[in-house]
Amino acid sequence: MSELIHHECGIALLRLLKPLEHYQAKYGAFYSLNKMHLMMQKQHNRGQDGAGIANLKIDIEPGIRYINRFRSNSATPIIDLFNHIYKQFSKIQSQHPELLNDPLWLKKNFEFTGELFLGHLRYGTFGGHKLENLHPVMRENNWMTKNLVLAGNFNMTNVDELFGQLVELGQYPIETTDTITILEKIGHFLDEENELHYQKYKKQGFVKKEITDKIAADINIREILSKAAKDWDGGYVIAGLFGHGDAFVMRDPCGIRPAFYYCNDEVAVAASERPVIQTTFNVTADKVKELQPGHVLIIKKDGKISELPYSEKKEKRACSFERIYFSRGTDCDIYKERKHLGKLLTPAILRSINHDLENTVFSYIPNTASVAYKGLIEEINLFCNQIKTDRIIELGKNATPEKISEILGYLPRVEDIAVKDIKLRTFITKESGRDDLVGHVYDITYGVIREGTDNLVVIDDSIVRGTTLKQSIIRILDRLGPRKIVIASSAPQIRYPDCYGIDMTKLNEFVAFRAAVELLHDTRQEHIINEVYKKAKAQEYKPKEEIINYVKEIYKPFTAQQISEKIAAIVTPPGTKARIEIIYQTIEDLHTAIPNHTGDWYFTGNYPTPGGNKVVNRSFINYIENRNERSY
Repeated sequence: MSELIHHECGIALLRLLKPLEHYQAKYGAFYSLNKMHLMMQKQHNRGQDGAGIANLKIDIEPGIRYINRFRSNSATPIIDLFNHIYKQFSKIQSQHPELLNDPLWLKKNFEFTGELFLGHLRYGTFGGHKLENLHPVMRENNWMTKNLVLAGNFNMTNVDELFGQLVELGQYPIETTDTITILEKIGHFLDEENELHYQKYKKQGFVKKEITDKIAADINIREILSKAAKDWDGGYVIAGLFGHGDAFVMRDPCGIRPAFYYCNDEVAVAASERPVIQTTFNVTADKVKELQPGHVLIIKKDGKISELPYSEKKEKRACSFERIYFSRGTDCDIYKERKHLGKLLTPAILRSINHDLENTVFSYIPNTASVAYKGLIEEINLFCNQIKTDRIIELGKNATPEKISEILGYLPRVEDIAVKDIKLRTFITKESGRDDLVGHVYDITYGVIREGTDNLVVIDDSIVRGTTLKQSIIRILDRLGPRKIVIASSAPQIRYPDCYGIDMTKLNEFVAFRAAVELLHDTRQEHIINEVYKKAKAQEYKPKEEIINYVKEIYKPFTAQQISEKIAAIVTPPGTKARIEIIYQTIEDLHTAIPNHTGDWYFTGNYPTPGGNKVVNRSFINYIENRNERSY
């Protein structure tokens, strides 16, 4: 994606299942910290606004802090986290290194030396980047079984509704963010669960100290989460620790956000991406399990592990953007899917260049599009092979080594056309003259395009706003002098807001939406805009379950091709010499390439939860009323 979009978050959970002495003897003093460091580093793509880590010490004696937490919003938050943690050991390492071989002494005397870890990487979609906005968040209590630590990858569409429910429960929340709302909602039912067991064992004659241990053993995590999540509307993976040593990871009923886990006799771990676990623990993909939608992974204090349903089963609508762009492409399935996306673009691209491979150069921008590009070139090569086969057959008896060699030389022309200048990008974001410099974000390779003769095909993984195309990419590619520039997106047209994790909530930022609106004006169908606004306003205060996505009517009069042509006109800078064409992946081919991740609401407007329709409705009203604000 040539345009920066803030999105998603990453989680990493680690539970040591054997005594600390086992890891000390087998792996060394810092086994758990090293594993957490690696799991978080391998997910740095999921969050660069901040990071945090929490550690819980199981069965620690009273008077010692048993939950440690540190968060950082520095420019290099992961480095900052682990520098802070490791720094505490430097003095003892130089003066009494033998104590590093005593894990029980370390557990008693140093932070982050317990059995249970929870890490988080944040891309902020709301709430800013202050330390208090970073995860993990905590709900503290002197009762060990009432302590709660949470971290997650989530957005809720109905925070106002959930906030009102907290007030109805008798709480007085001081914040309305979805993070705090979720924390307090789970915390409320955690308190109820504690009280239920407390009263039960009190009637049976147990003393309070005994009751605490019994509550810890009997606490029903699935029941707590089932009650808490009853009215949640959004996409989420939430991980949590209870003060007595239980842990969980829960996934939304539609499976919108991703979660994976792995267990053996030494560890139980969970992360947002499968390759993270594979790399960190050197295991094959088949050993890493996907947490099922509407299920919770529960790791009890005694080490018992279970995956249980906490919600009614719904149609799985896992986010396709995860596969196109957000997740790291080192996952074996994601890699194949991205190649397939590139492959499926081939027919449209060949038609665009009139099958003229001899006068066409293929490339990609940015690096995240490289895998789709490989799929495209593989398919182009197959096309070339068919042509070469036909030409050799046509030679018949006239075949000579020279003629065959000439035919075999018929290959696609592939080049590295543009390379991003990271240092310049960092610089220009801080300067008032950004527009003057933005055209130089990429260095271009001169001399590979025959001016006025060659077509240039560049594949991108998605085109959202079109701003970078207009201000930078098309300008620099046009300097090379191609006859035609084709920008091919491996994702379909992004037409609707996302509200489940990606920072895309304003309709006027989508170049596809702007193109459709311009077409309505061009064809004198402005009345459709007014009609959609009236319908949106009429349902503004209806329950989310009754809201219909009428924004679809903005696009209905036009084909995807017509919208793509208008997008090409919008993103073409003044003075461009080359002809510009924009090609998007089709919805049908998207689902062919990525059959198991059918979440496509940003392309189709078919939201997996009622809250999505509420968000698109609000977003359209904001657009018409010129409100530059978040739509949920």
